[in-house]
Amino acid sequence: MTTTDEEKIVAAAFEQGLLTVLFDQIAPLYVVTPQKKASIKFKQIAASIHDIGLVEPMVVARDPNSSDQFTLLDGHLRLEVLKDEGRTDARCLVSTDDEAFTYNKRINRLATIQEHKMILRALSLGVPEARLASALNINIRTLKQKRQLLDGICDEAAELLKDKQVALTGFQILKKMKPLRQIEAAQLMVAMNKYTINYARSLLAATPESLLLSVATPKKIKGISRDQLDLMERESANLEREVRLVEDSYGVDHLDLVLARGYISKLMSNDRVTRYLSLHHDGFLPAFEKITETEAFAS
Repeated sequence: MTTTDEEKIVAAAFEQGLLTVLFDQIAPLYVVTPQKKASIKFKQIAASIHDIGLVEPMVVARDPNSSDQFTLLDGHLRLEVLKDEGRTDARCLVSTDDEAFTYNKRINRLATIQEHKMILRALSLGVPEARLASALNINIRTLKQKRQLLDGICDEAAELLKDKQVALTGFQILKKMKPLRQIEAAQLMVAMNKYTINYARSLLAATPESLLLSVATPKKIKGISRDQLDLMERESANLEREVRLVEDSYGVDHLDLVLARGYISKLMSNDRVTRYLSLHHDGFLPAFEKITETEAFAS
């Protein structure tokens, strides 16, 4: 196939260049409620636009019945902020596909460590702290905490959590642990896919005092006795061992289950086999039918 043929087959996803579109010509897919406008996310976007302008253009698609009318695919909060500021138009990216689901599905939320690195980069380029805090809609104290996010976090733990949504307080809890325990805690967070503050606190509570920094000892958890803490430490250690054992065999076990399900599904599609099972092994038949209906192994 020649390059010319390939160019004919692959269509451009967007029209060339940005297009200034009047807000009256844009039809949103949903209404931004007052509750949404009161959210932290909306206030952050409003502060960013007010301080540095619209960085990411809204994405629209032309109405198939009217070329001067558009459907808003991405940027509903940005549109509301611009309207609140008295704007009547904005430069938009025009998509040739009106599939709005694609935009929401492919969004990668900014991880905590990635935000930290962006803040360091902005500060290194000379952006004043006050202006950066205003653009992020946070106070100076929070900005400094975000800037110092990885101070006291070992490189291995940071690498494990570099693309995860871990709360700022979660990192502060990890800083109370020694590097080896930080790595273990980060591994458990990833294995369990849990990055909440409460889970981080439970890991801290289950950490032996020998693996805590001096600033975190002696360990005292309100409402929990010393005996209960000792029990939590033992149970946590057992859980970590079990998680590692499961991780070691998970890939092989999953493959075996997929193959077994495929084999049983093939058997169950044969009328002679199902008739034989119903006559001679009726106890197996419901279990086999349940296995063939399971989608988890095939996904």
